[in-house]
Amino acid sequence: MEPEKKSHGALIGSIIIIIILIIGGIYIWQTKVKEMQLEKQKVEMQAQAIRAENEAEIKALEQESDSLDSNIDIDLDTIQ
Repeated sequence: MEPEKKSHGALIGSIIIIIILIIGGIYIWQTKVKEMQLEKQKVEMQAQAIRAENEAEIKALEQESDSLDSNIDIDLDTIQ
């Protein structure tokens, strides 16, 4: 009788499928990370734009308050 020859084809095929799945998972994971980074950058840019707008409004209000005449011209002696 001849000794049985074991075929490793199924094992090699399984290993190849597992490697393909791992590579696919890494690719999808990197894609998600890049999307999250882009979203974070977008949010930061919007926050900076809002801060700049708020600072401009504050400066405008400060300039307006500086230009107002705060002298009321009330004679405290005549109020009593």
